[in-house]
Amino acid sequence: MDYCPHTPDDIKQMQASIGIAGIDELFDDIPQKFRLKNILDIPAALSEQETIAVMSGIASKNKLPQFTLTGAGAYNHYIPAVVGHVVGRAEFYTAYTPYQAEISQGILQAIYEYQTMIAHLTGTEIANASMYDGATAMAEAAVLCAKMSNRTKIIVARSVHHEYRQILRTYSWANGYTLVEIPYASSGKIDLSALQNDLDDQVAAVLVQSPNFFGVIEDIAPIVDTAHKKGALLVAGFTDGTSLGILQPAGAAGADFVVGEGQSFGNSLNYGGPYLGIFAAREKFMRRIPGRLVGATVDKNGQRGFVLTLQTREQHIRREKATSNICSNEALCALAASIYLAALGKNLKRLAELNIYKTQYLKNKLLGLKGWKEEFCAPVYNEFVLRCSDANKVNKKLKNEGIIGGYELQKDYPELENTLLFCATEMISKEDIDKVAAILK
Repeated sequence: MDYCPHTPDDIKQMQASIGIAGIDELFDDIPQKFRLKNILDIPAALSEQETIAVMSGIASKNKLPQFTLTGAGAYNHYIPAVVGHVVGRAEFYTAYTPYQAEISQGILQAIYEYQTMIAHLTGTEIANASMYDGATAMAEAAVLCAKMSNRTKIIVARSVHHEYRQILRTYSWANGYTLVEIPYASSGKIDLSALQNDLDDQVAAVLVQSPNFFGVIEDIAPIVDTAHKKGALLVAGFTDGTSLGILQPAGAAGADFVVGEGQSFGNSLNYGGPYLGIFAAREKFMRRIPGRLVGATVDKNGQRGFVLTLQTREQHIRREKATSNICSNEALCALAASIYLAALGKNLKRLAELNIYKTQYLKNKLLGLKGWKEEFCAPVYNEFVLRCSDANKVNKKLKNEGIIGGYELQKDYPELENTLLFCATEMISKEDIDKVAAILK
């Protein structure tokens, strides 16, 4: 609809209708001493050309890093051009929730294909149409397990991303649940003996992450068996979805819920968001999962179509019966993930292999330097932890060379003083790694 300003006659009619002589009377409740008397001393308006010149000058002051060695839940992966091209199309980019199925077949089909690919990658039967991010996906899964079982205790591995654990603490506190953290063993994996000691008949769910925050690959199957023997459900999380291209899916290992962050699938770092929460589960939990599901059906003419189905959101049913207060989704981010995965196809495995090769090369290069040693001995995906004499000094040295260094773990794990969590994705070249080793030598 075109913008139609009010004419002077329109304004007079409105003033007469509400009984005022002028616009100023609308502000009579604001004392005179608080009113602006003079026009603000700000520059005059600029033309488009002038504005671009000014903004470009400001942007030129940015000192962009050459590359980053930090992952820790947000990963710098290459995004094929096709992702931005399709996501930027007006019919997708401006679309909101597809309430009217008859005019929303395009976005509904895209979400349906997203759900299908996520279910396949996670080894589960169903996946919803996305959550806010990986942290809320894990928290929602934990609360869901507690509500279904009428149990009040949730166990989480200390090797789960620290921000995810913060969100879990908030959700647990709000719902009156007890949250217990299980330490990690010397290998970097969850301490199974400690888990067995804390498991009782009040535990609703056990939450683990693989690869965990240290990049260590957890063995999901024995954790599943340990949890199920006590009647608890297993929620397996991840932060870098590209690991699903090469590791056994947690669902295939018996996990009840698989949740995680989908930012690695075609979504840029974006200074921390918006991101994509992945939520997948066994089919028996279909009617309990939060968010929404897109289903395939046929119309009256027998033609295939797509609809929103099994909607458990508080906006669609009585609030007290809703499984979650999630009242939106990340459809555009999910669309980006769909395009990314469709573009890569089976090459996702090759991408995962590249991440492993680059990681191993970086780790070997750093371990070849004096004073560096490996903190954990278990296999890793694309992140690893090394100990050095002064982690802060190392990062300052790299920063001076225009490189973002490793993540300093002491901030979140006080016991891991002078340790750095390094990450290497396909975006890091051999020359980059050799340069890092030369700087730190």
